[in-house]
Amino acid sequence: MVKMLKALGNPVRFRIMCLLAERRECITNTIVENVGLAQSTISQHLKVLREAGLIRGEIEGPATCYCLDESGIRWLKEHLVARLTEWEQKQSADIKPKEHAPCC
Repeated sequence: MVKMLKALGNPVRFRIMCLLAERRECITNTIVENVGLAQSTISQHLKVLREAGLIRGEIEGPATCYCLDESGIRWLKEHLVARLTEWEQKQSADIKPKEHAPCC
């Protein structure tokens, strides 16, 4: 989960994820045109996202076509929801109402 969140924490990679979500699939050149960085830089970002399990890439002739890895996204969502729910329940259990609690 940490590897996935770290990958998403970069604004360029987050933009690439949004682009792939909007278009369903993209060839590297389309991503380069939309993000506006050098192809080598985009390729490095795509590698990080792929290694984190967030996207998949399939070679189509001379180009690679990328799309979101639905199973990776689903896994991240399920584990994030579970972890946040666990923390929320713990936080609720730890907070005891006080008679004159300060507002801040």
